[in-house]
Amino acid sequence: MANAERLQKVLASAGVGSRRACEDLIFRGRVTVDGKVAQLGDKVDAHKAEIYVDGQRVIADENLVYLALNKPRGVVSTMADEKGRTALLEFLDRVDQRVYHVGRLDTDSEGLLLLTNDGTLAHKLMHPSYEVPKTYVCEVPGPLPRAVGRQLLAGVELEDGLAKVDKFRLIDAFGRSAQIEIVIHEGRNRIVRRMLDEVGHPVNRLVRTAIGPIRLGDLKPGRTRRLTNAEVAALFKAVAD
Repeated sequence: MANAERLQKVLASAGVGSRRACEDLIFRGRVTVDGKVAQLGDKVDAHKAEIYVDGQRVIADENLVYLALNKPRGVVSTMADEKGRTALLEFLDRVDQRVYHVGRLDTDSEGLLLLTNDGTLAHKLMHPSYEVPKTYVCEVPGPLPRAVGRQLLAGVELEDGLAKVDKFRLIDAFGRSAQIEIVIHEGRNRIVRRMLDEVGHPVNRLVRTAIGPIRLGDLKPGRTRRLTNAEVAALFKAVAD
């Protein structure tokens, strides 16, 4: 292999540990490459090999980029917009690689978007068969009867079929507003807004706070951050076959 390097060097470059520590991991049989237990002296192509340490995927290809973006309200979920509206590319001036958004948020919604140039992972995250849950915090008109949560959990009939949430929680109620958290793995267009419309509590504000194991946290609107190695490994685990 023309681009092959010693496995311990590749692991060290990926941030797993010092080269000596990585040699120890290989010696103890804790490293697999393309499904086989690695041996000291193995060489790998970091751009092609699937490397795992203790069952966690290690991304050794330095060209692969994994980002979290806090999409502000009013921004369209496209890289560039032919109508001149604010699009995602405007928030990526410090990213050299060409990346793409994983899924969408409608223009009026805000919160977590993932961006990457790893097409295989992106496809799995968006594919309904993997049922990756997404978490939303919504502000809706109150007061909110307890029956609303039961309705959403049981299922709401929409024009394109039944839809139901995986989890529902009332966060707070204040005056004529209520703040709720919804977890749902469906990816149909504007599914959360349509469900809440159907039960009589249309959304005033919607923020996506998590995609699978990745949380928005305190990332400010319009800012991006690179996912940690542990977060990337958790994403691969979430879509493991």
